[in-house]
Amino acid sequence: MSHQHRDVDVVVVGAGMAGLVCANRLRRHGAEVLLVEACDQVGGRTAGIEVGGEIVDLGGQFIGPGQDRIYALADEFGVDTVPAHTVGASVFETSAGRLRRFRGMVPRLGPATLADVARAHFLLDRLARSVDADAPWRSPNAAALDGRTMESWINRTMKTRGGRRFLVLACRAIWACEPSELSLLHALFYVKAAGGLAAVTDFEGGAQQDWLDGGAYGLAIRLADRLGSAIRLNAPVRRIEQNDSGVAVTVEDGTTWRARHAVVAVPPPLAARITYQPPLPASRDNLLQRLPMGSVIKYVSGYPEPFWRQAGLNGASLSLHGPITMTVDSSPRSGRRGVLITFVNGAPARELATRSPGDRRTTVLDALGRLFGPPATTPMSFVERNWNEEAFTRGAYSAVFPPGAWTQLGSAMRAPTGRIHWAGAETSPRWYGYIDGAVRSGEAAADAVAQAVNNERALGRPS
Repeated sequence: MSHQHRDVDVVVVGAGMAGLVCANRLRRHGAEVLLVEACDQVGGRTAGIEVGGEIVDLGGQFIGPGQDRIYALADEFGVDTVPAHTVGASVFETSAGRLRRFRGMVPRLGPATLADVARAHFLLDRLARSVDADAPWRSPNAAALDGRTMESWINRTMKTRGGRRFLVLACRAIWACEPSELSLLHALFYVKAAGGLAAVTDFEGGAQQDWLDGGAYGLAIRLADRLGSAIRLNAPVRRIEQNDSGVAVTVEDGTTWRARHAVVAVPPPLAARITYQPPLPASRDNLLQRLPMGSVIKYVSGYPEPFWRQAGLNGASLSLHGPITMTVDSSPRSGRRGVLITFVNGAPARELATRSPGDRRTTVLDALGRLFGPPATTPMSFVERNWNEEAFTRGAYSAVFPPGAWTQLGSAMRAPTGRIHWAGAETSPRWYGYIDGAVRSGEAAADAVAQAVNNERALGRPS
């Protein structure tokens, strides 16, 4: 076992977008930084794969208006944005397997169901406006809202069976979980953090409007290149000790780095698996134990061309029949090939994951065939990323707050624990769970730590 002790100002744990941004910003503040990452590559939940010479995102991908920090970061690195393809009709598959074409964000559900869904949209938006995104537990009626699930709200609010089914599908698409698993207060906070329900659900004008040329993963690589030798890969952090003068961060092979401060920028379930000495305060520890990640399997199917466009389709779909939750056209601007990305979310993702790889492939391609025709069943390439089986994420898109977590323990989410600071998309009061939220959290953590380091230097305190 190696026991090298090296001194730096800050150790950042986790080379996802939050950790990469945090480490780069700390460098700009003049701090000496070490970024340690458990995996053999950077990116965290912004993973990617090369298809036909271009990077396709296997993880976080979309950005949209209001997400100023990720757009600014892309601009800094000279990365262009690509508008999502929205020309043509979307496809909706009913629970009985019937297909309906539609335009906009809501399928043709019948007059009564459409009115029911529109009313639910209005009520959710109105409730979300009352939520304090900086401190959800301080919102009016926070305890009552946090004591209910989205399922109970849906069952009490929706008047039609079709409306209830559509809201369950929307819950899976947005939060990658079942309505019974999700606190109503968290759902409202999530909407408030994004600026409204339309911002969450829409393509044009919403959070799915654009993606980054070369992928979000490509931007993560550029951030990592700037850090160079300050990154250590294949280094899972197992222990963080702290005292009045500094921290000691120990990775799996026994190597320990000493620093003035540490920033932990990993998903909550992974942060909970690190040993802390002294132990974390009970509120922080209990919170981490209560926050599972959403359940997502993402598929990338490559074709010689985006054939669905010739049929007047835009590649977007929603399905009540399942197991697919939704699809999106992710073809490159060059048009040299077609790419469909497919999401299986929530309980269907957990059920599908129990099957063999061959069975999963057949099931998903059969579903794509129903939605887009026989050509969809024979892709040139087909890649699966089951995020819940990734050892160092354990799910996506973000952590899910169950009932009671925000009001009982939420105040511990962002507060530093001594010399340990927290970053990651879950710690941002703006765009929680999105790439932009991760960027914001990395910037905020870096600024706070840099100020603390500068204060200690000014006082002449050793680390």
